[in-house]
Amino acid sequence: MPRTTAANLIEGLGARLLAVVIYAGGAAILLARAMRWAFRGLFTSKTSFGLSAFCGQLVRVGVKSIPIVILVQTFIGVILALQMAPPLKPWGQVDKIADIIGIAGFRMLGPIITGVVLSGFAGASIAAELGTMVVAEEIEALRAMALNPVRYLVVPRILATFVAMILLTVLADLMIALGGYVTSVLALGPEVHAAYWDRMQNALRYRDFFTGLAQAAVFGVLISLIACYEGLNVRGGAEGVGRATTMTVVYSIVAIVVAACIFTVIFYTYKL
Repeated sequence: MPRTTAANLIEGLGARLLAVVIYAGGAAILLARAMRWAFRGLFTSKTSFGLSAFCGQLVRVGVKSIPIVILVQTFIGVILALQMAPPLKPWGQVDKIADIIGIAGFRMLGPIITGVVLSGFAGASIAAELGTMVVAEEIEALRAMALNPVRYLVVPRILATFVAMILLTVLADLMIALGGYVTSVLALGPEVHAAYWDRMQNALRYRDFFTGLAQAAVFGVLISLIACYEGLNVRGGAEGVGRATTMTVVYSIVAIVVAACIFTVIFYTYKL
């Protein structure tokens, strides 16, 4: 019997769903192996993944990302201030700009935008580096020397991205607030100066700051995990490296948005 369009559609959806499950399962296994090596490294020097490797990756992923994070997040603060001013001004609520920038920046925009920046800056770099090592058979050479690639390559990158993401999010929060402050003073007048920081301090709670950092930590793990998984599973030479780099950025951004949505539902449900 001829196949119907509905049957083809269902088969296609099933194949896509199966591919997602396989991908998520493979990434979860890689994360479990990395966590095992990381915890073993904390308690015994014989299985240490190397502090120097971690510091090198932290500089590469975190320190080198600082300028672009400062630039992007400052402009996010500028955009928020300029977008919020027109609807608030007729009602005499311009001072509420500080409340909006503080809560939106610290709770969500800080970690999300930083995650997107790190996806393109660090995630793509990690995937390209590991993919090139796979193509050049350097990974097989490590295995031949009884050196575990997860221990020496994956663990330092995941931990470095995890730490860098948290620290960069703190910086991002400050730059969003500063960008909003400068714009508010220049665009709305000096009367905003006195109230801006007081309003933001009164609007924010410790939970706003720490919920943002919790999201940043998860985003950091997702970015590095996807980058390492894509890089270690490169096939097809240079073309495969390019594909892995592209897919790392795409999948990381999708994962960040999905995770942010899940966090938002949790925060809303439990009133966090």
